[in-house]
Amino acid sequence: MPILEVQPLVLKDVELLIGAATPDDFRKHASGVTFTPTSSQQTWTGLGLNTHTDAAIPTWMLQIDYVQDWTSTNSLSRYLFEHEGETVPVEVTPTSGVGPSFTANVSIVPGAIGGQVNSFATTSVQLGSDKPVLVPPVVADVDGFGADDFAEEPEQTFVKKAS
Repeated sequence: MPILEVQPLVLKDVELLIGAATPDDFRKHASGVTFTPTSSQQTWTGLGLNTHTDAAIPTWMLQIDYVQDWTSTNSLSRYLFEHEGETVPVEVTPTSGVGPSFTANVSIVPGAIGGQVNSFATTSVQLGSDKPVLVPPVVADVDGFGADDFAEEPEQTFVKKAS
C-alpha cells in the first residue's frame, strides 16, 4: 500500500465572493470561513440480533467570522443586514490563485450588532447552504498552449533519409 503525501491547507489570502451578477469580495472583512455538513445517523435493530445503520442526507452551513463595519456602505455587515432572506451564490477559494474553489448558494441572515467595549466588534454568522461544489483550479495559459494541447499529440518518428 503506497504512502500518500499530504499538502496541509493553510488559509492565506482567501477569496470570499458573495452575490449574484457582480459578486463582492469580502476577504478583508472576514477572519474565518467554514463550510460544515451536519448529518444524523440512525440504527435499526432486528429481533435476530441484526442491525442496519444509515446516515441522513447532510445539510450544510457556511460560517463566516468577521469584524463588524457599519460605517462603510459596502461592508459585509451591511450586506448581510440589507439582503436578509435572499439566496445568493458564494465562492470561497481557500488559497487565492493556487488551489480549487468551492461554490454554493447560501441563504442570507444578518449578523450580530455590537460587542464589548474597547474591543473589535467581531461576530459570526451561519448561512444555510446547499452542498458546495468543488471547482478545480484553472491553469494559466501563459504561452498560448494549454496543458491539453499536448495530450492528444501522436508520437512522432524521425527517419533518416538515405543519401
